[in-house]
Amino acid sequence: MTATVRRRGTDRRFTTSDGTALHVELSGPRDAAVTLVLVHAWTQDHLEWDPVLPLLPTGVQVLRYDHRGHGWSEPAKPGTATVAQLADDLAELIAELAPEGRLVLAGHSMGGMTVMALAERHPELVESRVDGVVFIATSCCDMDRLTLGLNGRAGRVAARVDKTFGRLLNRWGAERVPIPAPLARPSVKWLAFGKKVRRADVRAMTEQFLRAHPRSVGGFRDSMSDHDRRKALATLREKPTVVMVGDRDRITPVHHARVIAEELPEAEFVLFPGAGHELTYERTREVAKRLSRLLEN
Repeated sequence: MTATVRRRGTDRRFTTSDGTALHVELSGPRDAAVTLVLVHAWTQDHLEWDPVLPLLPTGVQVLRYDHRGHGWSEPAKPGTATVAQLADDLAELIAELAPEGRLVLAGHSMGGMTVMALAERHPELVESRVDGVVFIATSCCDMDRLTLGLNGRAGRVAARVDKTFGRLLNRWGAERVPIPAPLARPSVKWLAFGKKVRRADVRAMTEQFLRAHPRSVGGFRDSMSDHDRRKALATLREKPTVVMVGDRDRITPVHHARVIAEELPEAEFVLFPGAGHELTYERTREVAKRLSRLLEN
């Protein structure tokens, strides 16, 4: 595995042990006492953290990257579009780019699942170096029956559509989803956001979705259906933890966050009225405030 400079001094290509090149961005002092690792959501990329970065304390190294099959990273190789593989990728990135010092981990949606899988697969790393965790609009189980916030028959139909969509992406031959951005935005807005949506935020997320590799994200959707890492959360019970969710989240609704909080009874539980799934956009200052508290402790 290697990390080589690409473009500016903070942009890198990191090659994992199975030969997949990931896009990585580092900012802040390399000799910082603490590194904040920002792990993005399914069908998004490292740019989802752009609104948060300017509000974080200085003197902290920030590591963010694109999952395989997302953003500017290479597609997932056959059989590697799994949450477990994402955890192994994260462990390799930390070993290479943040080998010493304190770690604070923040994961949004599939990024949060990745952090849980890291605790499951690399408990010694989490136990010895992680000093704080933020779970943003994520889940530890029950991702196999999403109703997208709909009730009754409509919810059952939504669950079938969700599964069909994942299968279609798995079979897609193109490198990108050939949907014009203006046509995709209304669906993105309805699915991912709550009240008082900014057009620029919807545009940003839509662009991220259209950059993702269809077969890769289809594989990750299948993997998330099998995601059950309630037991893995035990590794985090002694860590300062924040669990955040919007009450209009259609993808990982409030009860998913409450299950995490039940497994982590000392965690701070934050419910945002009116917010959907995209808390890094919808509740930027609140997300940055909780991250800053962990970084400054």
